[in-house]
Amino acid sequence: MFKTLSGRFLILTVIFVMLAEVFIFVPSVARFRQDYLLLRLERAQIASLALLADDMIKPELEVELLDNAGVFNVVLRRDEVRQLALSSPIPGQVEATYDMRDPSALALIRDAMSVLLSTHNPVIRVIGNPVQDGGLLIEVTMEQGPLRVAMLEYGLNVLLLSAVISVITALLLFFAVQVFLVKPIRGVVRHMTLYAEAPEDARRFIEPSAGVLELREAEQALKTMQEQLTGALKQKDRLAQLGEGVAKVSHDLRNILTSAQLFTDRIEVSNDPAVQRLAPKLVNSITRAVHLCENTLAFGRAEEAPPKLTRFALAEIVADVIDSERLSAEDYDLSFSEDVAANLMIRADSEQIYRVLSNLVRNARQAIMATGKAGEINIHASETEDSWRIIVSDTGPGLPPRAKEHLFQAFQGGATKGGSGLGLAIAAELVRGHGGILELAESDADGTSFEMTLPKAEIRLSAPEA
Repeated sequence: MFKTLSGRFLILTVIFVMLAEVFIFVPSVARFRQDYLLLRLERAQIASLALLADDMIKPELEVELLDNAGVFNVVLRRDEVRQLALSSPIPGQVEATYDMRDPSALALIRDAMSVLLSTHNPVIRVIGNPVQDGGLLIEVTMEQGPLRVAMLEYGLNVLLLSAVISVITALLLFFAVQVFLVKPIRGVVRHMTLYAEAPEDARRFIEPSAGVLELREAEQALKTMQEQLTGALKQKDRLAQLGEGVAKVSHDLRNILTSAQLFTDRIEVSNDPAVQRLAPKLVNSITRAVHLCENTLAFGRAEEAPPKLTRFALAEIVADVIDSERLSAEDYDLSFSEDVAANLMIRADSEQIYRVLSNLVRNARQAIMATGKAGEINIHASETEDSWRIIVSDTGPGLPPRAKEHLFQAFQGGATKGGSGLGLAIAAELVRGHGGILELAESDADGTSFEMTLPKAEIRLSAPEA
């Protein structure tokens, strides 16, 4: 029970109520002592009225009046004259005097605690104002023991009542917590367990129904998480099926391209100048297609193949990409430009860099052609002491908001209308494989610019010390 929420509420409520009663107990006991002493003064004044009626009273009556008042003697002051009204033998010396005419709260609490902590029965003097203007001052002597007994009895009653109140309050709070908190929380846990058994089943989504705002927000958050998780699971399942299908297609396509590669070998021996000029590009394109199919098959088993780093002229790869995209653009009013030094050599995987640039330029071309307006695509390259920097920019319409939000995430929104976003995801992964970074430099109504940075430094692992 102590480990449950309602059980801890029960225990904490009892503790807090008892602590609150402790703070109430001290002033309550001080107030009780004040009332007790004022009552003794009032009784003593009433007892002294018998002397006012008859100056001479019998000793037996005087003793009875003092016993009823609970005091040893009574002194009245009238007209500046101090008069011993009633008296009896005092068992000991007066040890303390308390003035009840205008005591402070702190003095009352201090004196009350002193009485409770006292272990003997001293004689005390109490001074106060007579009631009903019965004089200037009234003074009595009495024993402190009965006062202490009455205060202890009162205190025990207060503590007992506090305990009863705290238990009742705790029980009421216990049942309230059970109804308003524990029951809804158990319902949420039950929904989570039920959902975990079959996450694909949309019928198992929780429907927020809690009356408490915080719990309702928790239920709403759980429903949102269930919807997102179910969508992700369905998407992963579709991607797995798609991957299997692509692997099969890539396998058969690789065989077809291999056959086409054999035919291109014969074309290369042709004496036709146009054939001799185009044949190498055709051979390169088919070779890249074969490599892409092989990489696709490997991707189904693991991640993208690690880059095979070699030094090559970047201008040649850029020229191949631009020539390929010019053929795809046909007669459309689209110009291509490059700002790449012919002697700029980079150290990377040429096939993977080709794929990165091809994806970026293809996306730019498709975006511009979708607008029906003329445009331009530019590839700029430079180098510093630490890295190579390649920028692909265009004058297209800019990326749509969804593409910016899910940039480089496959199937989460393409850069062009109807696109899957797979090209950018593959490009980013290939650049990361080189230790570099591909990022969106800018994208607005005036165009889009992607920047690729490849590090020059090589990571070398030091040999372990002997």
